[in-house]
Amino acid sequence: MLNTYFRVIVGCFILLSVALAIYVNINWLWFTAFIGVNMIQSAFTKWCLLESILLKLGVKK
Repeated sequence: MLNTYFRVIVGCFILLSVALAIYVNINWLWFTAFIGVNMIQSAFTKWCLLESILLKLGVKK
């Protein structure tokens, strides 16, 4: 269940940042880059802030 929530939230963040970059300001793409860097970092360290937040909110693994 955690994996499903994680993928939905990250996908929404990416789509939101792209929409904001198109309609508001191109600098919103930095948020998209941050998400990508965070995903790469979590692959190496096995730690992700979003996962920690979801677990504290009671989402089951």
